Amino acid sequence: MIKYALFFLFVLETFFAYWLRHINLKHLKQYGTSPPKGFEDAIDAEKLRVSAAYTLDSSRLGLWESLLDDLVLVVFLFGGALALYDGFIASFANGPVLNGICFFLILTWVQTFLGIPFDLYGTFGIEARYGFNTTTVRVWISDFLKSQALGALLLSSLLGGVFWLIHWSPTHWWIWVWAFMAFFSLFMMFISPYVIEPLFNKFEPVTEPGLEDEIRSVMEKAGLSVGRVTQMDASRRSKHSNAYFTGIGKVKRIVLYDTLISQMTHGEIAAVLAHEIGHWKKKHILKRLLWAEALAFGGSWLAYQLLNWPGLPGLLGYSEPLSLSAKMVVLGFVISLAQFPLTPFLSWRSRCHEREADRFAADLTGKPEDLASAMAKLSAENLSNLFPHPWYAAFYYSHPPAVERVEQLKRWANER
Repeated sequence: MIKYALFFLFVLETFFAYWLRHINLKHLKQYGTSPPKGFEDAIDAEKLRVSAAYTLDSSRLGLWESLLDDLVLVVFLFGGALALYDGFIASFANGPVLNGICFFLILTWVQTFLGIPFDLYGTFGIEARYGFNTTTVRVWISDFLKSQALGALLLSSLLGGVFWLIHWSPTHWWIWVWAFMAFFSLFMMFISPYVIEPLFNKFEPVTEPGLEDEIRSVMEKAGLSVGRVTQMDASRRSKHSNAYFTGIGKVKRIVLYDTLISQMTHGEIAAVLAHEIGHWKKKHILKRLLWAEALAFGGSWLAYQLLNWPGLPGLLGYSEPLSLSAKMVVLGFVISLAQFPLTPFLSWRSRCHEREADRFAADLTGKPEDLASAMAKLSAENLSNLFPHPWYAAFYYSHPPAVERVEQLKRWANER
């Protein structure tokens, strides 16, 4: 009975997600015919038409991929394939650590393999059709092989540590696993800019005259030190634009996409980075880390309790014993169903942080219109959907819709 109740809940949540996707695209078709206020200089009617077509094509591809993922999930969990796969892994992977690594590593490879056709069509079909793709088949294959090798290494290290701790401390592993995963996450944040990112992109000092000085001026005004200001060869793979900065402590590393530098003025670039600075000065990053770790701590304790509960496999109708790895899959599915209703709250919380960062950037630079112009250009150049359905945005958007952000920034500019 519980199995069918969980299946019904999964179908209900999946249908709701697809319905939100449907009304979002319908809203775009209905209202996305003329440039919104504040975007007249960044996008014309023809580009708006192309933007809508790009959103529709990308969404359709995402829909088909989601349908396949959901179908595979139903067969795997509710069709009995989980028990068969569990037995297959147990036939050659002896020991709890090796079993856990092989179970999730092979599962990840299967999921990756199923996603390859969608990735290829998205890159060389849709992205190429709308003028974004600049990567070659050779670069795609190189990136794929490197990401798979690196992902397997990191995942094996993480899984090996987790399952070893569970085996080493059967009654208190939830504390040690939480601490280990927290340390692993911080370690990855530290080494990623220096070890992992250079494997895929080339980083070099900013060559645009005067840009580095302007960026450093904004950073110093905010009380932050800049270690390096670099540009990344994003144009080697795509014409999409972005910027970010990383680092632990007061020394930050600025990274600009070379595509962004070619699209924006110095003032607009400085405004985008001022927004990112706002996240640090408002302690959004720290708050998110603390929130995530608090949830992870509670989640580890809950996982310990439920994984030791004999009735867990029976939630999906399994009567035969399952390995710890298989029970983790069951638990993860049940938790995902419980977390789905929390999505709009988490999205709202993120949007609040984004608005605070926008306000900080406007006050720091004294030019809200620069950030407004930058947001309009980013949306136009990336062919973003400027007309999301309000319900879809409320449920999923981690940032306020672009039109809403630009309107607010212009109001702040008029107040000065």
